[in-house]
Formats: sequence, C-alpha cells, structure tokens
Amino acid sequence: MSGLVAGVDGGGSKTHVIIARADDGSVVAEADGPRSAVTPGHVAASADAIAETIAMALDKTGEPREPLSLLVVGVAGVGRRDEREQLAAALEDRDIANEVIIETDAEIALEDAFSGGAGIILIAGTGSIAHGRGPTGLRARCGGWGPRLGDEGSGAWIGRRALSVVTAAHDGREPQTALSGAILTHAQLNDPEELIPWAAAADPRTLAALAPVVFATALTDPRAKALVDLAAEELVLHLRALAQRLFGDERADIAVAFAGGLMKKSSPLRKRVEHRLKSAVPGAHIRAEPIVAARGAIKLALRGVAAGS
Repeated sequence: MSGLVAGVDGGGSKTHVIIARADDGSVVAEADGPRSAVTPGHVAASADAIAETIAMALDKTGEPREPLSLLVVGVAGVGRRDEREQLAAALEDRDIANEVIIETDAEIALEDAFSGGAGIILIAGTGSIAHGRGPTGLRARCGGWGPRLGDEGSGAWIGRRALSVVTAAHDGREPQTALSGAILTHAQLNDPEELIPWAAAADPRTLAALAPVVFATALTDPRAKALVDLAAEELVLHLRALAQRLFGDERADIAVAFAGGLMKKSSPLRKRVEHRLKSAVPGAHIRAEPIVAARGAIKLALRGVAAGS
C-alpha cells in the first residue's frame, strides 16, 4: 500500500493536486492540470482531468506508481449527490487510490481556511459560491447554482453581463462604452454582431476570461465600473445571507476568507467586496493568509488516514 495521500482542487479553470506523505503530512509533489469542474453528463471528462493531473504529480515524486492510500477531491459541480457518487465511481474505476472521498471545492477551501472552526469562505473564479460553518457546527452554502442559474459575481457572470452591455450600447439602449472595443479586441472580432456566434460557442471559462478586460476598462469607463460594483454587491449578498443564517446576525464576530482567481489580494473586485463588507457585514474580519484549497483536501485526507489507523 502506498504511503501517500492526495488532495485535489478541481475548478472551472484548472485542477491543482498536492501529494503528501500519509505518516507526517509532508508535501512531496504538486501539479496543475486541466479544468475538472463537473457538469451534468460529463463526469468522465472530469475524472480524466483529475487522473491526468494526479499522474503528473506522482511522476514528480520519483516513487513507484502504486494506488494512493487516500484521495480527497474537492471539485466544483458536485453539490448534488448524483454527481458526487458518479465521480467517486469513475475515479475508483481508474484505480488511483484505495479510498476516494468527494467533497465540494468550497468544503476543502473552508477546511484550509478554518480547520474545522467557524467561518465563511467566499469563492469567486469562473463560478461563485459561499460556504460556511457556524459556532454550533451547522454548515450551509449560498450560491453555487452554476452558470445557467446563478454564479452571480463570478468571472463567467461578469463576462456574460459585459456582453449584454456591449449589445445594448450597439442598439442605443445604453450609452456608448469602452467595453465594446475592449471586448471585440479580446475576442478578435470586428463587429458586435459577430458576438452572436462567438457567445453561442463560449463556455463558462471563455466568458470568465472577459472579466480581466472588464476590470481594466473599469479604470476609465463608468459602465464597466458599474458592472464591477454590481459583481461585488452580488458577492457580498452571499456572505451576508450566510452570516445571518449561521451566526444569527451580520454584526456577530465572523471570520471571512476569500478564494478563487477573482479574490486575489490584488483584484479590484476583492477590494470592492472588502469595502462593502464594512457596512453590509460589520462583524466580518478577513483572514489575510491566502487559501490553498488542495491543502484543505490534504488536511481532510490526513484526518481520514488517522481515523482509519
């Protein structure tokens, strides 16, 4: 039996794997691979991406390839039991590990942030979700409904809304905006009407790639700035809803952490979220350290190994 465990963070843009020793938790390898967020009907593709990235990490260890003692996968899109069970079965069929545990990406990020303690984590990248644990141990989530039903404030949501701004400006329903030229340049198109087939073929990751364009344009364009402000407001609503549900009052002492590509410290969206939190969730205090979701999966894996020994 291998003396290694693996933690996986599977998102809409990439997959991050950490390999650690089961006896002392020391990290022996890491690797990044293709996206592995689960979409209904495409579980096998997610399993392939996870298996590929784990293989890349294992190759770096220089140790004989044996099934891992335990694999903990935190991945976007497994909030429903059906997808969670299907992904577990697909990974078990690939003989990667002796035991496979599937969690949401929010759950492993929450673990890295608070190690079983109370707090709320907001994740905003390609998609968005907030996940929290209250002082009594009660857990709840807000958002995470996917690109068709929700993911407000996420990269894909910002990209989709930006396209609507461009088409409205082209129609004359809204004032002209610098977003039009910026997005057409990014998409390598010449006319707004060409956005119709482009958007029809765009997946959430492609739409999310428009978010940095919006952020850059927001420095000088009022319409782009308003969109970034709206995205921040939507994300703050996620946090406020969980603060009320888990802590009873948004003025309570609440630890908050951020994760995901749009929530990096340098992100203009994070700056706006932090500013709005001061009034919307006045009890919030923000964890400064960066969250590494795959590290949270390793913590869960090591706990599982210890419980089984």
